[in-house]
Formats: sequence, C-alpha cells, structure tokens
Amino acid sequence: MGILSRTSYVIRSKVNALLNRSEDPTETLDYSYEKMRDELQDVKQGIADLTTQKKRLEMQKRRLEENVDKHNEQAREAVRQDRDDLARKALEKKQSKMTQIEELNDQIADLQATQDDLVDKKDKLQGRIEEFRTKKETMKAKYEAAEASSQVSEALSGVGDEMGDVARSIERAEERTEEMEARAEAMNELEETGTFDDALSDGDEIDRELESLSSGKAVDSELDTLKAEMGDGDGSASAGDTTDSDETANGEPVRPTRTWMPNYQSLRPMPTTPRSKPNSTSFGTTTPNGHP
Repeated sequence: MGILSRTSYVIRSKVNALLNRSEDPTETLDYSYEKMRDELQDVKQGIADLTTQKKRLEMQKRRLEENVDKHNEQAREAVRQDRDDLARKALEKKQSKMTQIEELNDQIADLQATQDDLVDKKDKLQGRIEEFRTKKETMKAKYEAAEASSQVSEALSGVGDEMGDVARSIERAEERTEEMEARAEAMNELEETGTFDDALSDGDEIDRELESLSSGKAVDSELDTLKAEMGDGDGSASAGDTTDSDETANGEPVRPTRTWMPNYQSLRPMPTTPRSKPNSTSFGTTTPNGHP
C-alpha cells in the first residue's frame, strides 16, 4: 500500500469515525423516510409522464383513424365518378395511415405495459414506505426512551458531562473558598504580629510596642488605685462590724480593733519661732507659750 493510498484510507476512517460520533439515529431515520418519499414522488411523476405520452399517441391514433375513414369515402366517391386514378390515390393514403396506426398501437401497448409495471412498483414502494414509517416511529420512540433513561442514570450517578462539569465547578469553588479563608487568616496573623506596617501610620514596630507598654502601665496603675480605694472601704466596714459584736464564736469578748490611720497633719512642718538667748534674768521664768 502506497503513501497516498494509506493517507486516503486514514482520512476516510477518521471522517467515518467522526460521522459515526455525530450521527443521530432519529435524524438518520427521518432522512431515510424522506428519501423514500422522494423516490415515491419520482415514480408517480414518471407514471404521470408516461401516461401523458400514451394519451398523446392515442390522440394521434384517433386522428389517423379519422383520416382512414376520410380516404375510404374519397375512394368510394372516385369510383362512383369513374375516376379510378383518384380512387387509387385515396386508397394509397388510406393504406399509409393504417400502417401508422399499427405502429402507434404497438407503441401504446409498450407504454401501457411500462405504466402497469410502474404502477405495481409504486404500490410496492408505497407499502414499504408505510411499513418503514411505522418501524421508524417505533425505533425513534425506543431510542428516545433509552436516551432519556441513560441521561437520568448518568445524572444520578454523576458520570455525565453536565454533572461532571457541575461537580468540577463545586470543587473549584470549594478550593477557592478555602484559599481565600487561609489567606484572610494569614493576613490577620501578620497584622496582629506587626509584620506588615500600617501604611497610614508613621510609627514602626518599636513605637507600637512602647505604646502598648505605656498603655499597660496606665491600666496597672489605675487598677492599683481602684484596689486601694476598695481596700479602704472594706477596712472601715470591717471595723464597724467588729465593734458591734460582743463575743466571738467561742464566747469570749471581742476587743475592738483600731485601724491605724496616718495623721498627715502631724507630718506638716511646725512653724518656727525665734528663740531668745538665755540669760540670768530670764532663767526660771516661763515663756508665753508655757515652755521654760
């Protein structure tokens, strides 16, 4: 097998496989049915043309028969007029016309036989077409039912093209969603750790840590103050409760406890007064404030 032959064979096989994949049985059946109807129409048209030709020959035959009768009358009239020469001519024309009539009869008989044959074939073809039409509709119904069942089965099992595309779309959407969630968590983590500096802020990571420490110290200081205030209030309340009770749980008298409070006034500096020098005259006398 030469290269060209192999190439032609491969091309024909590829085209045939492509046509087989793209062929729809229902469309093929409909096309075959239409072709058979076209053939039936051609047969009917042929029968009509043949019948028309036969009718034309029959009309020509009738005209010849009329001429035969005419020439026969002419011959009779010529004999009555003692014109044998004219009678001979009329009879010769009559004989010619009769010969043509015989030929026409043969042609008409052949056309009639052909017409009868075409009519028989037309009837058989029409019967085959009706049979094929019934079979075609049955096959189309079976094919459509099988196709619908196959599509439903593929949809339920998820192996069809449409369901496969849907499944792949869902998988891509899930992967995209997981990727976006992971990216969002990563950005939040980087933002919390300060890896990414705020573009609108002039401070860097050290400034943020110092601000955080200052804020923490302020909170601790406020917390200590709040605890001190609440501790002073609890101490006064506990002192009042102990003075009101006379005995402890074991029956002994409870001694009142005093909470020492610093006297901040005593810590103030005392006013200093100029002290006079001691002399003999003022010894033993008292100062105006009562001190010797």
